[in-house]
Amino acid sequence: MTPPPQPSSRSIAKDVSYRLFNLLAIVGMLYLLRTVIVPLLFSLLLSISLFPVASRLEKWKLGKGLSSAIAVILGSVVAGLIIWLFFRQVVSISAENGEAISNRVVEGFNSIVQWISSQFGVGEGELVKKVQTEAGKLASGAAAFSAGMLGSLGGILANVVLIPIFIFFQLYYRDFFIEFFFKAFRHVSHEKVHDTLQKIYRVVQDYLLGLVTVMGIVAVLNTIGLLIMGIEYAWFFGILASLLLLIPYIGIAIGSILPALFALATKDNAWYALGIIGWFQVVQFLEGNFITPYIVGGKVSVNPLVAIVSLLLGGLLFGLAGLVLAIPMIAIVKVILDAGEKTEPYGFLIGEPESYHLKKTSRRLLLMKWKRAEK
Repeated sequence: MTPPPQPSSRSIAKDVSYRLFNLLAIVGMLYLLRTVIVPLLFSLLLSISLFPVASRLEKWKLGKGLSSAIAVILGSVVAGLIIWLFFRQVVSISAENGEAISNRVVEGFNSIVQWISSQFGVGEGELVKKVQTEAGKLASGAAAFSAGMLGSLGGILANVVLIPIFIFFQLYYRDFFIEFFFKAFRHVSHEKVHDTLQKIYRVVQDYLLGLVTVMGIVAVLNTIGLLIMGIEYAWFFGILASLLLLIPYIGIAIGSILPALFALATKDNAWYALGIIGWFQVVQFLEGNFITPYIVGGKVSVNPLVAIVSLLLGGLLFGLAGLVLAIPMIAIVKVILDAGEKTEPYGFLIGEPESYHLKKTSRRLLLMKWKRAEK
């Protein structure tokens, strides 16, 4: 039997170049259109989370349009209530402790000035002048930053309006979109297309449900530690840090900064701040190694290396929003790649390794496995 012709090195290089060009073109388009892509992706995730609400309303004999609208309104009310409670608590903390915090900051600054003056022989007056000069530079930078923030405020407000509209149409037109995929992939059986869409839905829903559950557990653990140390507003700081789990791997560590600074300003001993940071690191360890793997498990099967690279690329393309979107988006990409015969190896690369891949004898096992497959 004549073996099939092998592709030449030139054709392989041409194929690789073509694929790389397409990948770079896609990345470039995502970056250029990020102001539209980001709210569209957020609305996709949120519409999947609100689909059970809309579906339940439809079972109560409400029309699809009305059910979709009510689901969006309910979701918006819940989000708005959470944001309102957050800012109300921030205002309360500032009103009750603002003066004490500012006094502690001034005391800390004076202590630092005195220590530098005694250690390095610099006059306090000269040091204060240098600090004032640098403070002026920082103020200019802060003004420019504030101007940029105000400039982006319009974009934030636009997203607040756009995302609910996107969610409504994604819920209302969902069967229309399904038929589009049937038409776009005529060469594939509609059962396989529908199965792939269902897998995407389950992956995203499992990820969101697991994330909310993990957030709740982490919030309780954070709060217990803060209560034991006698930190005021323990529930607020504990829940705030748990919400930062939206940023995988580093969210809890970032969330420890604010309560640690609050402890420095309101407690007489710096060990409280160190204790907060240490406890939050313990919670981070428990979350990453036990809580998340047990609750989310294999529902979002993405290996840590790909997850970290996805976070870096997401942050590079879309900023903070990219860090939040990275994990669910790469999970969706994996489902799509797994569905195609030619792209399945790339989906395999994104997923988690099997137990036999991590054994000392894994190389020998792999060679034996593929030798049998070639026979």
